[in-house]
Amino acid sequence: MIATEPDAGKEIGRDRRRKEDQRLITGRTRWTDNIVLPGMLHIAMVRSPFAHATITNVDKSAAEASPNVVRVISGKDVAEEQGGLPNAWPITPDQVTPVHPPIAVDRATFAGEIVAVVVARSAAAARDAAELVDVDYDELPAALDLKESAEASADNGGALAHPDLGTNKSAFWKFDSAEAGTGGNVDEAIEKARGDGIVLEREYRQQRLIPAFMEPRSTVVDPTGEQITMWSATQIPHVLRFLLAAVTGVSEAKIRVIAPDVGGGFGGKLQTTPEEFITFLLARQLGKPVKYTETRSESLMAAHHGRDQWQKLTLSAEKDGTVTGFKVELLADLGSHVSLIGGGVPVLGAFMFNAIYKFPAYQFSVQTVLTNKTWTDAYRGAGRPEATYGIERMMDELAAELGRDPLEVREQNWIKHEEFPFTSVAGLEYDSGNYEAATERAKELFGYDDLRAEQQQRRDAGDRVQLGIGVSTFTEMCGLAPSRVLGSLDYGAGGWEHASVRMLPTGKVELLTGASAHGQGHETAFSQIVADRLGVAFEDVEVLHGDTQIAHKGMDTYGSRSLVVGGEAVVKAADKVIEKAKVIAAHLLEASADDVEFSGGRFTVKGTDQGLAMAEIALATFAAHNLPDGVEPSLDSDATYDPVNFNYPHGTHLCAMEVDTETGQVTMRKYAACDDIGNIINPMIVSGQLHGGLVQGIAQALWEEAVYDDAGTLVSGSFVDYLLPTAADTISFDLDHTTSPATTNSLGTKGVGEAGTIASTPAVVNAVVDAVRHLGINDIRMPCTPERVWKAINDARGGAQAETEGAAAHHFDAEAAQAGDMEGTTDRTTGGTSA
Repeated sequence: MIATEPDAGKEIGRDRRRKEDQRLITGRTRWTDNIVLPGMLHIAMVRSPFAHATITNVDKSAAEASPNVVRVISGKDVAEEQGGLPNAWPITPDQVTPVHPPIAVDRATFAGEIVAVVVARSAAAARDAAELVDVDYDELPAALDLKESAEASADNGGALAHPDLGTNKSAFWKFDSAEAGTGGNVDEAIEKARGDGIVLEREYRQQRLIPAFMEPRSTVVDPTGEQITMWSATQIPHVLRFLLAAVTGVSEAKIRVIAPDVGGGFGGKLQTTPEEFITFLLARQLGKPVKYTETRSESLMAAHHGRDQWQKLTLSAEKDGTVTGFKVELLADLGSHVSLIGGGVPVLGAFMFNAIYKFPAYQFSVQTVLTNKTWTDAYRGAGRPEATYGIERMMDELAAELGRDPLEVREQNWIKHEEFPFTSVAGLEYDSGNYEAATERAKELFGYDDLRAEQQQRRDAGDRVQLGIGVSTFTEMCGLAPSRVLGSLDYGAGGWEHASVRMLPTGKVELLTGASAHGQGHETAFSQIVADRLGVAFEDVEVLHGDTQIAHKGMDTYGSRSLVVGGEAVVKAADKVIEKAKVIAAHLLEASADDVEFSGGRFTVKGTDQGLAMAEIALATFAAHNLPDGVEPSLDSDATYDPVNFNYPHGTHLCAMEVDTETGQVTMRKYAACDDIGNIINPMIVSGQLHGGLVQGIAQALWEEAVYDDAGTLVSGSFVDYLLPTAADTISFDLDHTTSPATTNSLGTKGVGEAGTIASTPAVVNAVVDAVRHLGINDIRMPCTPERVWKAINDARGGAQAETEGAAAHHFDAEAAQAGDMEGTTDRTTGGTSA
């Protein structure tokens, strides 16, 4: 638990139970799927079983004759009016972007793509009738393997995800420090190191993941009023409203989008989905409310996926361990289409592969690739976990090459606290930080020296169960972001956020924020900020969000931006209220406004005890009986804040893993972390964010992977096969924090929502590898299941002989282990998946 002592009488820094939890945990709330409207219809999707196939015929007759069915449509029925899903981030002018119709018209491009839709009077009737839609397909070769797909073309053969495009390559994006003027030539640095230094070359796989949010996606559209109202389990109601208008031609003023309570997102609801556009289209056509709620299987199969990269990394250093260059070459799988911001997710990582280290030369390039798999987009961390994994694995490799402690090598190369602000080789200005302090505290929590000593004892004794210690010293850029910077990267929107503060006549406060919560605790944290700023009671602040007609402006929630951007907008709106109130208070107190001070919710005249409370000013403003000439009777204020920089939290995470060298069993022994997220508003919320983020990052390291078979079918399409950890699969974490306040916002806060996920994956994998490195192993592909760990050990020991001995001693299914990447059933006793 993160502990902190708030200032006396202050809300900021205080543990507050979340206001919203009472209704959320008791179910006294409104999820999208709970909404029932008069005359509401339901829809079910018919999805392609093939990864790639021509649609030759859609026979709707049996489904249309089914009881309670209102309409059945195919892609051809709405080909002209359905439009295509938007891509808001074309990362290059020549990006290859296939048209993405909500309902496939002539060709299915991934297993799970919508090919027909059934509308019925009940959800059950719609699902039953969907089974009766008879679709004829001619199966086509599917582009599935990322590397093979990158090389395929119309000229040299290979499967093409979209044959009409003649290539699977979507865009090539590059950053070079020499060209940007932020550093030297990386190729020259590497070539020099080949002669008189150290050059390390590694290739790492970022497996495909599924966001797997608690609440499946759901959409309800009501076209019967003056406006078309959409309820959606989305992270981005304001963005969704704009894009619905842009794609359909309906006036934005005629569209209202509401995100009610949303059960998790993790980037998985940072999307405008085919299902939303289909529901909107059918509601308009039929003139009746229409609802769609996906099944869990549909969610795993067809909601967007995350990660999925090959990383080719080259690090150069002097013989004493001082880094001189870092070259990153990525292949990124976009899936069947370039989604809303999916093409730009790797670009977010481009500025973070250099991390906290003083590389004199750096180059990053990414080739995005189309395949016949579910499309990818942002997943918690969005590009930064991939970058942190790559650099932190490489720093461990450098330490191993030098035969030195990995923390010692990191400290030799990281930015020292007295060097802030520091402009990185990627061109970003890190405003504040103290890596030394965070690392020292993490070592204390972890018992680093004692665990290193125990590790050596186990090595010397040749224990069957070896101990590995993993390190991750990370930073991230979050709080997306200055609008001008986003514009320079061809991102299709700005990075600002909006807030409105309404002073009610009774002295209570309504706060409207464009940041839309899906589990972060906005209502609580924002109430604490307003309470301190205006001097009102925490309980007297009501936070309204997630409705484009109430909070009419906003850029929504993602990228750890809610507090550092949205919170700053709240501060600025509250300060405007104070300035308005000061003029009225001065008039009522018969004093000059320059002589009026505000503190603790009261306006007082300097040097006197004369004063009025904010609530008294609010009531006097409402009555408007005695206001200064020319002053309007309102304290309500708006503010739109555009950040001046990204936000840079950091931390040191340490993990101890025990590895049974005869079975591959991996067990987490200890996990300790010290994060620096600037000033903390609510320690309890921070702890919850870190705990959840840690588990998601650890899950990538040990358990989760979206696996496709050779035909392009997702074989990990249920929670039987896609392993999400439970509390029983994890341990208690030891957490603390240091504080280097951000200098780019008045609260001094930094983002926290993605920190645990970004930091934990390399810490865990580094620990697993560290446990068996003395056997000659320098990598184990994620997830580090017992099967993969055992196979790596088996191969290092010489293969067949060790395999026979291991199987005989432990009844281990060696034949299944040799099967490699096709994990099937879940095995919680080993904490992984077995063939």
